[in-house]
Amino acid sequence: MTVDQGSKIPHPLRPLSPDELSKARDVAFKAHAGDGIALFFRSAIVDEPKKTDLTEFLIAEHEGRIPETIPPRQVRLLYDVINNGKAQLTETVVDVDAGAIHSSKEFESRYQTSYTAHEFGQFQDACMSSEMFKSAMEEFILPENFVVTIDPWPYGGPDPEEEIPRYMQGLVYARDASKNNIDSNHYSYPLPIIPIMDIATKKLIRVDRLATGGIGDSLYPPPPGGEPKKLFENCGPAEYFPELLDQPFRTDLKPINVTQPEGASFKVHSDNLVEWQKWRFRVGFTAREGAVLHDVCYDNRPIIYRLSFSEMTVPYGDPRPPFQRKQAFDFGDGGIGRAANNLKLGCDCWKHTNFRTNRAVVTRLRELVVQFVATLANYEYVFAYKLDTAGGITIETRATGIVSVVPIDEGKVSGYGNVVNPGVMAQNHQHIFAVRIDPAIDSYVTGDTAVILEESHPIPMNPETNPHGNGYEIRRKRVERAGFADAEPLLNRVVRLEHSTKKNSISGKNVGYKLVPSATQLMLADDKSVQAARAPFAKHHLWFTGYRDGELWAAGEFTNQAPREEGGVKTMVERGDWFVDDGSIDNANGVVDGEAHDDDTADGGKRKEE
Repeated sequence: MTVDQGSKIPHPLRPLSPDELSKARDVAFKAHAGDGIALFFRSAIVDEPKKTDLTEFLIAEHEGRIPETIPPRQVRLLYDVINNGKAQLTETVVDVDAGAIHSSKEFESRYQTSYTAHEFGQFQDACMSSEMFKSAMEEFILPENFVVTIDPWPYGGPDPEEEIPRYMQGLVYARDASKNNIDSNHYSYPLPIIPIMDIATKKLIRVDRLATGGIGDSLYPPPPGGEPKKLFENCGPAEYFPELLDQPFRTDLKPINVTQPEGASFKVHSDNLVEWQKWRFRVGFTAREGAVLHDVCYDNRPIIYRLSFSEMTVPYGDPRPPFQRKQAFDFGDGGIGRAANNLKLGCDCWKHTNFRTNRAVVTRLRELVVQFVATLANYEYVFAYKLDTAGGITIETRATGIVSVVPIDEGKVSGYGNVVNPGVMAQNHQHIFAVRIDPAIDSYVTGDTAVILEESHPIPMNPETNPHGNGYEIRRKRVERAGFADAEPLLNRVVRLEHSTKKNSISGKNVGYKLVPSATQLMLADDKSVQAARAPFAKHHLWFTGYRDGELWAAGEFTNQAPREEGGVKTMVERGDWFVDDGSIDNANGVVDGEAHDDDTADGGKRKEE
């Protein structure tokens, strides 16, 4: 379509208007007109133009000229065509300017699109009215004033021999209704059954029973029968809404007011263009992806054409059937955009929304930051200890200031750095920091603190313990002797600093803190180099050493002009301290040194945390 040079051109990525949605709907209805035919609409989004067409438009937009042509305005509809009780999933693209269908296709029955909020919302009532579900509930006795609450879930992956239509499963809980508050937290009280429903008929197919045993017990539940089982006799509530909490709120925090007397520094235009400082981009939104960024530019220079989250999968590691099916794809199964909360001023630091009542409750996190900044020649280094109201500790390092430069012949480039000005090169280099942690977990007594390496490992599929292949196990190994380790994200390796004997009253596990080592790149200098000899601490993410008074330095006390480390963590490890308590001086608490670094080029450092 040729553009009138005197007109204001609407952007192809602007949000759909109510009028455009109505036009697209009417075109679809007209195409399927007939006796007994109904349409169930699942989604309607902007049909994004072809990249070649949109790119031409964007180039003209950024050059400040009117493009010669603009892509057609199209709406992509996804809906069921319902005829004689049977549903045919159909996708139709409508050109709303022309009032005509651009394209349309039908999907085979084996393709199951995402559930809608309407489908999820039907599950509880259908279950509660089912005689099959009522019969299953007769196997249990709930405390007085408890009512059943069911979370609808995607069915998950079927077993290989299963050929199923559109199913949904439900995770069953009970809610304490004694306080007459519908927002009471039902997740405190799970029931050992999972009902399965056919979405098309709203009929229950079966109710799966769940194994509830522990280590060494069967993967499978016992058969139904016998006396009804009393549930939740010793369970307590885990409420989070303010009016349901037994403990009083903290009263020793004074208000913090953040104001912008001259308004916000960013601007959001009516066609979803966002401008802030030198940044410029457009915000889109889809039912599946949620927020999408288009045409992300800095100083009018494009950086990203389209930026989005494409999927998230949540597989659970319990191998007991039917938990092998408990794997949600939150984008493709339900649509993350459909589940997005509406923004509310002051209500998006952290919040949990009860989807049944649409009520959100907020918990704010505050941090006390102890920070100092040091200037060393061209660099500023920022060191911060952050202590938060949830008991967490974050140790942060940041590097800023001016890059370190050396001369370079004008017109030349180097593999060892980046030219930042004619004749000036910033060299590639690393910043590697060490943090020393001397733990005293719930005790100052020597030997009370244990250092544990914990990892998550897959369990090979086998008929005895992991018949469906979804199980994995947590492996723990106590650090008994001075040594070192590295971060391993493939195993989710973490360090647990635990009290040796004190247990958490709920989980039964040792009380402690978890240290998450950053999987940063280690020192790149060769092991035989002087650089490596002077700072062996930079060759591993974690060092475990025995405590000695005055031993505070990862690279030893004297580093200036030293050809190699003396008295640092390498030396400490080589003496072979054991972390057991037999009364000798060598058997003291372990000390953990963590390493983090920045890789610096002319583009600036990458901030890391440890």
